[in-house]
Amino acid sequence: MAIRQFQTPLPFPVETVRAWHERPGALRRLVPPWEAMEVLEQTGTVAEGDRLVLRLWPGARWEAVHHALPEGFEDEMVSGPMSSWRHRHRFLADGAGGCVIHDEIEFSPDIAGWVADSRLRAMFAFRARRLREELARHQGKAAQRILLAGASGLVGTQLVALLQTAGHEVVQLVRRAPTAGQVQWDPARGRIDPKDLEGFDAVISLSGENVGEGAWTDTRKQALIDSRLAVTTLLANTFGQLARPPRVWLSASAVGIYGDRGDERLIESSAPGAGFLADLCQRWEAAAHTIPGVRVVMLRLGVVLSGHGGALARMLTPFKLGVGGPIGSGRQFFPWIAMDDALYAMLHCLTDAHLSGPVNLVAPGIVRQEAFAKGLGHALGRPAFVPLPALAVSTLFGEMGKEVLLAGQNVAPAALANRFAFSQPELAGALAWELGGGATVASVEA
Repeated sequence: MAIRQFQTPLPFPVETVRAWHERPGALRRLVPPWEAMEVLEQTGTVAEGDRLVLRLWPGARWEAVHHALPEGFEDEMVSGPMSSWRHRHRFLADGAGGCVIHDEIEFSPDIAGWVADSRLRAMFAFRARRLREELARHQGKAAQRILLAGASGLVGTQLVALLQTAGHEVVQLVRRAPTAGQVQWDPARGRIDPKDLEGFDAVISLSGENVGEGAWTDTRKQALIDSRLAVTTLLANTFGQLARPPRVWLSASAVGIYGDRGDERLIESSAPGAGFLADLCQRWEAAAHTIPGVRVVMLRLGVVLSGHGGALARMLTPFKLGVGGPIGSGRQFFPWIAMDDALYAMLHCLTDAHLSGPVNLVAPGIVRQEAFAKGLGHALGRPAFVPLPALAVSTLFGEMGKEVLLAGQNVAPAALANRFAFSQPELAGALAWELGGGATVASVEA
């Protein structure tokens, strides 16, 4: 059998580090964004007998059972591509108030085992950095009961995991028959039981169909409108009926509210622009009207960069093939934000009582689209000079192409300035982190 050992020192007590690992959401936060690993099923967390099913890579299903250890836990593969795999996690005090995680992995030295082994060093480096970052951000924050709409989307899935590992109770709004930790509603028909919304400290609504998918036919436009306004209006009207409404409501919006403004620097107090997206975002924000006693924050999101999916994932294939490049003139600004910073900013908005109204969720290191294309090509080790002409964009995608791909906004996160520390303020670091080149080695291979 082959054995690999890693040690991760952390400046936090053993109890804090172990509790983080034992909460729902821990595994999802420990999976690097560049890995194709997907959680298919999970029963419990890491207690004795809890089970987990993953898709490691296409066609590779991995099932494990957890065992309790005096100083941690162990996961043992019961079926999968390797002959055997056993991973022991031990949490030991360092004698100075901190903790050292000792990871020992014992696996069969077959082809699948060596494929997995080749990824371990980068994975544990990633885990060490993420643990340090998130445990630090969670320090001193009281647990809250949080209601979340849009939990199944790209951002929502990671947000649930982040909130859970922070110790918050997360209840998801769902349209299907609810299970534990869920509340059923039907926003299209305006149906929800107000009693189900009583007693929450905070509400986060991220619902809304993707504006970049499909041509903007009249039917598609109406779907984009309804998926935002129906949700937001129903929540706002229901909060007004509650004996104890939430203290804070984070309601999604987008930087599209500014329209295509060229080089003009745009902050939260800038006037809205023109166009379908700008009009949609204005109506979206207006639906989250002021409710007495509720602090409302409109999250004006830029393009969220994530190796797990979304806009960045859709760009990878042409860039990996060497046929990526700037869109249109490439001079339009590209307001982006790393996935982690989008999540951390939402976490910050929950507790910063000075933030209300619109908040731009974009990185301070904004770039033009041509610089983004070059940066992505560099991160992938590929050229990025094959342009997608504006005429082709307009012909292929119509109004959507003009407003989403050819338009740009020079947006700055003014409301967050001096109040929030970005993890990835610059594009190069964000792309390296999301695509596998930015996990600074912080675990020590024993």
